[in-house]
This record gives sequence, structure tokens and C-alpha cells, in this order.
Amino acid sequence: MAGGTIPHFQNDAGHPAIDIGVKEFMCTGANPPFDHPHVFLDMGDDNEKVCPYCSTLYRYSAKLKATET
Repeated sequence: MAGGTIPHFQNDAGHPAIDIGVKEFMCTGANPPFDHPHVFLDMGDDNEKVCPYCSTLYRYSAKLKATET
């Protein structure tokens, strides 16, 4: 995502998995005051990534736009 903005995602509802339209993103956990340290995640060649703080599974979906879930 060099040269662009990195989308931020949070999981206020506590879903076990969230489909997103990017492979590089930031997880904030939930909205304040229930957030965790904001961490940048990169799926690399994989199509999913688990946040090390909140354990949300993020899954890449090419059908979604960069800011969609």
C-alpha cells in the first residue's frame, strides 16, 4: 500500500472472522476505550491473518473494496 492510506479495521461486535478487501491493514481491536495497541498487519502471500492482540481472523476477499468489510 505504499503511497496510499492503510485502512483501519475494528471488531466492536466481536465477530470471530471479518472479510476485508486488502492484505495490508491496521487492527485497532474495538473503538475506544476498548481498543488495543494499534497494530499493522500484512497477509503477504496468504489470504488470512489473525490479530495477535484480539485474535480476530481477517480474511482477504477480492470482491470487496479497500475499506469494505
